[in-house]
Amino acid sequence: MKVDRQNRQLMLTNHKWRAEMGLSKYDTSVSITVPEDKNGKDVFHVCLWRVMLLFGVFIYGSYTVLVHLCEVDGKIPFSSSSMVLVTEIMKILISTSFFMAENWRKGFHYPTIWFCIPFAVPAILYCINNNIAVHMQLQMDPTTYQVLSNLKIASTALLYRIIIKRPISSVQWVSLGLLTVAGVFDSYGGFHAKGGKTAGEIHISMKGLLMIILYCFISGLSGVYTEYILKQHYQSSLHLQNMLLYSFGIILNFAMWIFQASQHSEDKDHFNLFKGYSIYTWIIIVTQAVNGLIMSAVMKHASNITRLFIISCAMLVTTVLSVLIFHLQLNIYFGCAFISVIIALALYHT
Repeated sequence: MKVDRQNRQLMLTNHKWRAEMGLSKYDTSVSITVPEDKNGKDVFHVCLWRVMLLFGVFIYGSYTVLVHLCEVDGKIPFSSSSMVLVTEIMKILISTSFFMAENWRKGFHYPTIWFCIPFAVPAILYCINNNIAVHMQLQMDPTTYQVLSNLKIASTALLYRIIIKRPISSVQWVSLGLLTVAGVFDSYGGFHAKGGKTAGEIHISMKGLLMIILYCFISGLSGVYTEYILKQHYQSSLHLQNMLLYSFGIILNFAMWIFQASQHSEDKDHFNLFKGYSIYTWIIIVTQAVNGLIMSAVMKHASNITRLFIISCAMLVTTVLSVLIFHLQLNIYFGCAFISVIIALALYHT
């Protein structure tokens, strides 16, 4: 009798753990018989999650610096759609590998067309934004790009309120106002910069300002919508959802690359997918592929607020790298903008 009671207690503990992890009590793909094992796995998952977030911060912070390192005579030597296309291909290869490893024993059921179609919307938005992100680097320095990218917080918060009905507190409204002030400071300092428009000087053009406002709005919309559809089918495999998203991305960016290449028919290498690539371009492709997977995990298992926290922290990485690599000369306007962003972040995440 005593043994039976112990066995029943162990089964109840196991079923409770499965319920917490979102597993069915009839699912035998994971076998846990000793409750203490869960604690060790939890510690591992927490550590892995933190390492993943830190890596995401470094990738975001290094992106704009790497694009500037790719420049040749003040121009981007490769096609933006080519780089995004190769990145999407790398993402889907990684996601497919994970998905096959996850399902090779359990089997696979093909998703319905109605399950797949919603992923076309964020794919279109990401296609537009990823191409804008490359070209607007020529309109501003890396740190200005990173500081003004924090306007994503404002667009995301507003869209959260509209789409997901998430309320915005009074303190958060104040922080959004501070972000706007930071954008004004940094833009004003960039417009009045003297000398050459290089990565080593704070600067921004009017075209660049309009591009980054559009970029931040699309980024907020794509982030909120992606989180919505990922969590709408929370029990579905994240790797399958990623595969659908990246499949649409490949189709769209391939079409854009064909269009861009056809505009340069006088060049005999105009259909060379890797034309203008350098070691820095490949570093961007690899890191952005990994970053895409990280962000999808963040949006499914956390929220866009965590994603925005990563983007905001990346501002520090970009500033340090710009000073070390480009010998960036900071001005008083950037200093005011930087301090305003820090205060805004502290308020928003309180």
